[in-house]
Amino acid sequence: MAKRPTTKRMLIMVGLVILLIAVLAFGKFLQIKKLIASAPKPGAQVVTAVKVQSAEWQPQLTSVGTLSPVRGVDVTTEIAGLVREVRFKSGDEVKAGQVLFELNADSDIAQLRALQANADLAATTLKRDKLQLQAQAISQAQVDADEADLKSRQALAAQQKALVDKKTIRAPFAGKLGITAVNPGQYLNPGDKLVTLQTIDTVYVDFFVPQKQLASLSIGQKLNLTSDAYPGVGFAAKVTSISPKIDAATRNVQVQATVPNTKRQLLPGMFANVSLDQGELKKYLTLPQTAITYNPYGSTVFLLAPPPADAKDTLKDDKGQPYLVAQQVFVTTGPTRGDQVAILTGLKEGQTVVTSGQLKLKNGTPAVIDNKVQPANSPNPTPQEH
Repeated sequence: MAKRPTTKRMLIMVGLVILLIAVLAFGKFLQIKKLIASAPKPGAQVVTAVKVQSAEWQPQLTSVGTLSPVRGVDVTTEIAGLVREVRFKSGDEVKAGQVLFELNADSDIAQLRALQANADLAATTLKRDKLQLQAQAISQAQVDADEADLKSRQALAAQQKALVDKKTIRAPFAGKLGITAVNPGQYLNPGDKLVTLQTIDTVYVDFFVPQKQLASLSIGQKLNLTSDAYPGVGFAAKVTSISPKIDAATRNVQVQATVPNTKRQLLPGMFANVSLDQGELKKYLTLPQTAITYNPYGSTVFLLAPPPADAKDTLKDDKGQPYLVAQQVFVTTGPTRGDQVAILTGLKEGQTVVTSGQLKLKNGTPAVIDNKVQPANSPNPTPQEH
């Protein structure tokens, strides 16, 4: 019986401790709730934005091509010989047939004269024998042999003359010469490259397009050509040839266009960007390319719109007007043109789309538009010098 008061006191102490813990926990809960309630709401994020607008686009097919001359060759020599004279300066304009190099041909010319003398003798002998045949002093067989001998000697002389002519190297066509490293006194072997000769008043551009675009190609089709050597300068061209064979490895077809080059700005070997107009004008909704966020699961943009009328805790500006809120939507993109991209699905004309600052946004984030500095949005951008 003596133990009962002790047990009762212990139970009372345990109950008091539990009550104290509960009070402390409830107080902590109230404190945390108060802190959450008093926490400042996030401010509106500053972004740039544009209205979705429609524009007419000319569908184009683009490719990268290589320039080549209408006529171009590396002048070589057919026979070996010692250079006696170089008849031009590097970079000269030459006419067709103009002498470029003279090789030493003294011994060949001497041999030609000997062969011509033999041919002349054979002609004299034939003439004399024909007179003797009329007097029946010799047989017809002798005259026939004389004629065959004359033709043989004339052929040998002509062969030697051709060899002498090869010692004079001429321009095969009119054009502009390159830089030569050949000097008088230098010995040349057959096939040695002497100088390049190019006709560049008109040049070709060769490029490839996918086979699915073959139906949209035609002879005479106009195209535009640009080169990084001349930023912002366009060169008009016209399709003059379409290969009759598709490359089995790439499934592309080769196309050749002719480019007038009167100022000789374009040089063979350059690469160029080619664009061909295809079909009629099409109308697209357009946005700056910076407005699109590309993800593995699709392309998205952020729309800005007033908050719903029943929205709670709407953030307002200094004038008491609610901020616009962001909403992420999926879009389907189409062709691009300069800084712009076409939107095929997902948007309507007149909607407001964020063009920069998307990383700060998520669905429901309030935003304020500041377009003092806007992303590039030109259909035909040109390089800017700084």
